[in-house]
Formats: sequence, C-alpha cells, structure tokens
Amino acid sequence: MVTPITDAMMDSIPMVVITGQVPTHLIGTDAFQECDTVGSTRCCAKHNYLVTDVEDLARTIQEAFLIATTGRPGPVVIDIPKDVQFATCTYIGKQGVQKATYKPQTEPNDDAIARAISLMKKARRPVFYTGGGVINSGPEASEALRKLQKLTGFPVTSTLMGLGAFPASHDDWLGMLGMHGAYEANHAMHDCDLMICVGARFDDRVTGRIDAFSPGSKKIHIDIDPSSINKVIRADVPIIADSGAALNALIKAWGKTKPQDLSEWKGQIDTWRARRCFAYANSDTEIKPQYAIERLYELTKDRETYISTEVGQHQMWAAQHYHFESPNRWMTSGGLGTMGYGLPAAVGIQAAHPDALVVDIAGEASVQMVLQELSTAVQHSLPIKIFILNNEWMGMVRQWQELLHGERYSHSYSDSLPDFVKLAEAYGARGLECDDPKQLDSKLQEMIDYDGPVVFDCRVTKAENCLPMIPSGAAHNEMILSEITGDEIDEAGSKLV
Repeated sequence: MVTPITDAMMDSIPMVVITGQVPTHLIGTDAFQECDTVGSTRCCAKHNYLVTDVEDLARTIQEAFLIATTGRPGPVVIDIPKDVQFATCTYIGKQGVQKATYKPQTEPNDDAIARAISLMKKARRPVFYTGGGVINSGPEASEALRKLQKLTGFPVTSTLMGLGAFPASHDDWLGMLGMHGAYEANHAMHDCDLMICVGARFDDRVTGRIDAFSPGSKKIHIDIDPSSINKVIRADVPIIADSGAALNALIKAWGKTKPQDLSEWKGQIDTWRARRCFAYANSDTEIKPQYAIERLYELTKDRETYISTEVGQHQMWAAQHYHFESPNRWMTSGGLGTMGYGLPAAVGIQAAHPDALVVDIAGEASVQMVLQELSTAVQHSLPIKIFILNNEWMGMVRQWQELLHGERYSHSYSDSLPDFVKLAEAYGARGLECDDPKQLDSKLQEMIDYDGPVVFDCRVTKAENCLPMIPSGAAHNEMILSEITGDEIDEAGSKLV
C-alpha cells in the first residue's frame, strides 16, 4: 500500500486506508505478520492512526474521512489491531466531529486578493498557471476559472493533473506546460510579466532549472496548503485558500473592470503556437502512437468518455493529443508516476459511471503490473477498454537511455511479451490487435462498440520519442522540438533526472 498511498499524497487524492494489525498485546513483540504500519506510512500519508481502544474507533474513522477530504486532500491510514476489530462499540456519526488541531484555511485574505487584483490590472503579459487543485476543489472551481478568464482575457495553461479544468477548444488555451508540454505554454510562462498560479506547486517537471524559471514575472500563488507557498518559487502575493473560493473572490474583486488590450501578447503567443510543436511525421505503413491517440479522441470525443493512463510515453502522448473539455475526465499518476495505475483506476471509474466509456491508455510494460485486475472487470461486468500502445519498449526508459547513455539500452526492450489477444480471452474478455493504420479506425470502433472488457493491442512505431521535451538541467523555454541528438543534457543536468 505504500506506493498508492504515496501516489495519493503527491497528487492530493482523498483516500482512507484501513489496515489490519496484530492484537494490541502483541504489538512490539515481532509477532507473526506484525509490521509497523504507522511508522512505514508516516512519511507518505497526510495523517495516521493506530487504534488501540475500540471506544476510539468510530470517531477515528469519522476524523479520517474529514481529514482526507478537506484542506489539501490526501490519504489517511487507520491501523486496527485484530482484537479491536472483533470488539464492539457505540457508533458515532460524522455530525459534530472535529479535530482541534486541524483547521485548514479555505477562505482567502481580503488584502491578498486586493494586491492580486492590483497586479492583474497592470499586467500586459499575464498567464494563468493552473493545476490539480482546481480539479480537487470541485466543478465550481473550474467554472470560476472559466468565468475569471472570460472577464480578464488572460491565456491559460495547466499541469498534467489540471487538464480539463479549462476547455481545450478555447482560443486562449495554451495546452499543458512542463517537460513534455506545449512550446507556446512554456514560452508564455517564461516571458510573462504576471503568473497566477492556481492549485499547482511548481514541481520540477514544470519549472525546469529553477534559476531560469520565468525570471521577469510577478507571481501570485493560490494554494490551500501553506507548506507549498514559497517552497520552490517565491510568491509575490501568496493566497492561502481553496482554489474555488479564491477564484470567486478574484471575480468579485475584478467586478466590472474593463480588460486590458492583450493583442500584442496574444500575437506573440500565436507566433509560438505556429511552431506546431506536437506535429509528427505520420506513416502509411506504421501506426504512429500520436496518430493512435488522435484517432481515439476523434471517435470518442462526443461520448461520455473517461480516460485513465498508465505511466510513460503513452501517458504524455495522451496528455498532448487527447483534448479535455471538462474536469474529472482525466485520471493519471502525476507526482509519483506509478506504473500500473491506469487499469485499476479504469475499474473504479467504470464502477462509478456504469454507462460511460472508460479507456485506459496503456503501455505494454505498465499494464502488466496489474493485469490481473482484468478479472475484476470481467467478474463485475465492467466494460473497460484497455488501449495498449505497444512499441515493445519501456519507451520512456529507452528515451532517457538514448539521451543520457549513448543509446546503451539496458533492460528496456521486451522481446518476450505475451499475446495480449489470447491473454484477454483467457480472462474472458475481448482481445483485438492492429498494426495497420488503414484498419485502425474500424478496430477502434469495434473496441468502443463491444459491450464488455476489451484489450486492444495497438502495435505502434517502436522507437518514437515523446517530444517536445525540456532536457534536465535546461530552462523551461529551452525545448527539444523534433529530434534527439544525444548531447542535450550536460553533466550537471544528468544529475537532475
């Protein structure tokens, strides 16, 4: 459980984990199957409990859900000894349950809002930098972001975890930023004079080299977690609050202010956008992974579709080429990058939305981490679709070995992969396979139309690199656009991977 707990902690996902412990009188004796669960998870959970008295159990569980779902969401661990599990107690409802030492600040400071508005009114090259905090705040926060953007006209970019909070079809959408983000997004962040960070934490995949990150901008940082403020990048105006509450306060304070003329700034953005950084050389004989995602998007965009991913090149290609109009349609492992995330996530999504189309965009290596969960989908009649971009490599590992190690590939190629079609059939699911771009649409439609779990083995170009890319040690506006030569990362940068 340590891996998913850490995953939830880094991506601010509310989760309550209940673990079993040896009886209280055996704790500390190295009893059979004893493990210091609280000690093991203290560093990666939002809060931990070891319940040694059954009379504390009901209140503890209520507190755990309160802590997990409020403030910055995160995982809470409750370790319950066996004798406590077998005991009985009086049930306590959640009404009135509070934890005296836990009082997250959700409403913004009025003075901070006023200072932020003052900077926003003066800005000539502004940008909204949004993250998963907007999604976690709830649909109202995404609506507030859209409303504030309409009032101001400021362009919007997003982290991997924030995709969908702002519609990808909007003219002022810059795309995802960061290591594999859009050229225009990264350059706008670098050249802006005002950055409004909402629910993001300036992680290293976004900033590139810290001392070269957006050097000429004032920075407003909205975050519900006080520890995130000034941790990586100094904020000129820190606003500790829930993203939705802060955005609504900014809307109110902006009032009927006439938006400034940003035509020169947007003209510059259009120049960057004209580079078409996500363009690729398509093929009539091989399925390019980018093309596979594009066709999946075109065939599913008008449906109620939810996308999960595993971790690797396919994850980045999905973020680049699948376009989200609404929040909570994109589930991926961001901060920890956990291979094996997508399939069980798809199972959960499908259980919550039985009539929706749920697709796990996967790599042939990542999906094998937890492929046994296909039996869960079959057993519970959950018609998830597992769309494998199979290049027979752990592609992101191969790409880094090309960048850093002179193409000395070590343990990244898979020449003994299973027959995914037969494997799917062994589980009682449907198996599909395609390596011809001319047949891709019909096969995808077959996958979509099948009323049951499907494993689609899509054979794609083997050595395609995921570009654009910010090399480690480079500034966030120093991007590789079209070809890796092997000399992009110096010795100092190689230590930052």
